[in-house]
Amino acid sequence: MNPLTRVYAVASGKGGVGKSTVTVNLAAAIAGMGRAVGIIDADIYGHSVPRMLGVTAEPTQVDGVIVPPAAHGIKVISIGLLTKGNAPVVLRGPMLHRVLKQFLSDVYWGDRDVLLVDLPPGTGDIALSLAELVPDAELVIVTTPQLAAAEVAERAGAITKQTHQRIAGVVENMAWLPCPHCDEKIDVFGSGGGQSVADALSAPLLGQVPVDLRLREQSDAGVPLVLADPDTPAARELLAIGTELDARGRGLAGRQIGLTPVRRS
Repeated sequence: MNPLTRVYAVASGKGGVGKSTVTVNLAAAIAGMGRAVGIIDADIYGHSVPRMLGVTAEPTQVDGVIVPPAAHGIKVISIGLLTKGNAPVVLRGPMLHRVLKQFLSDVYWGDRDVLLVDLPPGTGDIALSLAELVPDAELVIVTTPQLAAAEVAERAGAITKQTHQRIAGVVENMAWLPCPHCDEKIDVFGSGGGQSVADALSAPLLGQVPVDLRLREQSDAGVPLVLADPDTPAARELLAIGTELDARGRGLAGRQIGLTPVRRS
């Protein structure tokens, strides 16, 4: 993997908050800006990225290197592309580390500008392995407005105190439901959860994505909403978040680049 690739690890405290949906749409949004983008589906037991991107082709091997398939301009690797049908994945902790390491080092990513890693919920083996293998990866925390979800998301983000990673920001998904008869916003799942997590983690609130049935429909259809219907409120918010993440140049600040001073004679 190119050392200048910007890596965003998309995390959540619990399942069901739309983490993978956010990951796929952010990837499509950034790719739509002309960037070279890849996704590692690191949710080994609950992989869903291939379905959401409509990827069915298996990775190929060339001279011992794994060449990932691509969809919508996004390269993708997932354990779901390496198993038959809907077979369950049964792996112990050390094997999870090996799989993630292989996805990072044995897959030909090329010169990706951005790599998104869809983490499993919580702070288990995969999250710790990613921190070890890619210490420069920045976390994007996904939560819903609900207090219970926000509290768990805060714990997921607090892992950075141990791993010394940065938090790029917080995304509040299912933030509100547009009233079909007026301009009011209905707080179906409460309000304030995203801002609460952002404040607790001293991170920016990147955006609030409203509830939109088409997000689910497009995920099932394998075409991200930001591509299928970019003018919807949810798509516009996801595009804005993607623009914000894309604007953060990788840069060399704080990185060791292996230069040796030359003495002048």
